[in-house]
Amino acid sequence: MRNVINISLPEKMVKIVKKEVKAEGYASVSEFFRHLIREWNTRKLAQELKKDRQDFESGKGKVLRSLKDLR
Repeated sequence: MRNVINISLPEKMVKIVKKEVKAEGYASVSEFFRHLIREWNTRKLAQELKKDRQDFESGKGKVLRSLKDLR
């Protein structure tokens, strides 16, 4: 099931979005924004992974020896 979210953009941004949709071959403006959100989410997850890796390397991480250690 999909939900609808309406956003309001200045005319200049609308022109940029429509130009990118056409140039990059997106099926729609919605698909363009879904792509942007997926990229944002990927970057966010990568940042979290980097922080977790830094924590682990600095000795703050926990080494799991079995599934019981997850509790």
